[in-house]
Amino acid sequence: MSERTEIFAGDDPFEIARKWLADAEKSEPNDANAIALSTVDAEGMPNSRMVLLKDIEDAAFVFYTNYGSAKAQELDGAGKASFVMHWKSLRRQIRVRGHVKREDGPQADAYFESRSLKSKLGAWASEQSQPLNSRTELMTKVAKITATHGTHPKRPPFWGGYRLIPAEIEFWADGAFRLHDRFRWTRETPEKPWEIQRLNP
Repeated sequence: MSERTEIFAGDDPFEIARKWLADAEKSEPNDANAIALSTVDAEGMPNSRMVLLKDIEDAAFVFYTNYGSAKAQELDGAGKASFVMHWKSLRRQIRVRGHVKREDGPQADAYFESRSLKSKLGAWASEQSQPLNSRTELMTKVAKITATHGTHPKRPPFWGGYRLIPAEIEFWADGAFRLHDRFRWTRETPEKPWEIQRLNP
């Protein structure tokens, strides 16, 4: 693996991902931590949407959502998901595929507590992915939630996180004449060592 130098160097893909994200935070104009998260429904029909990645742990990627949303139902149903992070400013991307588990404990509580008050109240008010008659209806509900929960709302029981534990991570960087550099890391379980392969562009 002598070819894995510079931005690809290292023995820990999560550390490489953290470094790439840190680089992107210096150059991306908005939401360097945005990921395009893909799931499938009960019929196998795929869905994709943008989500903000909130943590890169030592063995997983973590994001948060409403458990009543379409994405949460699909995550729970399939138990698997994938995402891609793409940074135009760096001309790099990371693709991840793996299994998902809920993060519904103290870590989710702590993250919810770190959010702004308006974001907390919005989480309580929104029935994510469900039909909505008008924005006025939503804002009326936010006002009622504010009156009910005050300035220190706790995390809703229907809102929390997911931890994506990857079986595959691919790092991609733009190359001259579309001869890109791609390295794929794979492993069957978190206990096994990573296998690394260079891929054709």
